[in-house]
Amino acid sequence: MGWYRVVGVISGTSMDGVDVAVADLTVRGDTIDLVPVRHAQIPYPADLRAALTAALPPGDCSAETLCKLDTAVGQAFAAAVAGVGAKGADLVASLGQTLFHWVDAGRCLGTLQLGQPAWIAEATGLPVVADLRVRDVAAGGHGAPLALILDRLLLSEPDTPTAALNLGGIANITVLTPDAPALAFDTGPGNALLDAAAQARLGTAHDIDGALASQGTVREDLLGILLADPYYAAPPPKSTGKELFSAAYLTEALTRVPPVADADLLATLVTLTATTVAAACRSHDVKKVVASGGGVHNRALLSALRTALDPVPVSTTDELGLPVDAKEAYLAALLGFLTWSGIAVDPATGAAGPRLLGSITPGAEPLRLPDPVGGTPSRLRIVVPQPLGGPSART
Repeated sequence: MGWYRVVGVISGTSMDGVDVAVADLTVRGDTIDLVPVRHAQIPYPADLRAALTAALPPGDCSAETLCKLDTAVGQAFAAAVAGVGAKGADLVASLGQTLFHWVDAGRCLGTLQLGQPAWIAEATGLPVVADLRVRDVAAGGHGAPLALILDRLLLSEPDTPTAALNLGGIANITVLTPDAPALAFDTGPGNALLDAAAQARLGTAHDIDGALASQGTVREDLLGILLADPYYAAPPPKSTGKELFSAAYLTEALTRVPPVADADLLATLVTLTATTVAAACRSHDVKKVVASGGGVHNRALLSALRTALDPVPVSTTDELGLPVDAKEAYLAALLGFLTWSGIAVDPATGAAGPRLLGSITPGAEPLRLPDPVGGTPSRLRIVVPQPLGGPSART
């Protein structure tokens, strides 16, 4: 088949803004080639970010509020696609903004992503593949994380048990073990509680670079309460979100211990994330970790993670040619391309087999899908353009 240019868009659980990436993709035999063309993060307007945060549980969200947010997020996504440069693109793939992820007794019963794709299609004239999680949920899966689809292709046939880790608002891992089925699940909070603490104590969205956390001392009493949450002991597949790990959740935990200084609170939450991620990796005998996501930039968190995982080495997707800040946007592009190409996938979150994910909103032209690709690709090559011309393929 020929090359397709796909623009991938997503806003993660941190709700910072829209991550957008432009990728050129094609299938050659059993291999998908992906050229990372460019990427960016477009911050949400302050009022939209505040409204999204207020709508999260346990906040109240009326039908009016939900409609306004769905529209505003769709328009923000459309602006992000236009801002990164969609000229020459064939389609847009949107993972949306998760507002609610409905999990009860370990089963995912529904999931809601905002960002009406019609706004993107109208603004760009391009077809849009969206609602990429719901089909997996309808088939019995969790609809999250979907990163296994990229991870399994990128890290195909590892010679040692490997975990691909994403440190977003929620942390998730893909476990790839030689001669065993792949597995993906959310390990618990990544940056979610850290960001909630930074907002409450510092009035800022983040503890930049983990600067304050690095000055604190872990409060073992609070850490023990947080680690006792039954989510960590639940077997995979499993998924979670800010429905559980919210600002209110942290506030309630803090009522059960003597006052905690700001630096100590952040240090404790860094240790919580590092400890739970490391425990999830060790439970699957992981020998190597490849990390991505915004949490990679938190030096205190990355240091704590390396200590908790020692002697297991921790590298990043940058070393594979896939930018750590844009992995999820490139994942969105890949998912859209797979659906566009008629390739069913199984993200191993519990669904009853592979499914074509998402729905398609036509663009300005009549919808014309390519002929379905025969077979299922098993590898992904990141093709990195070289400054002097000519691509360099890197598996």
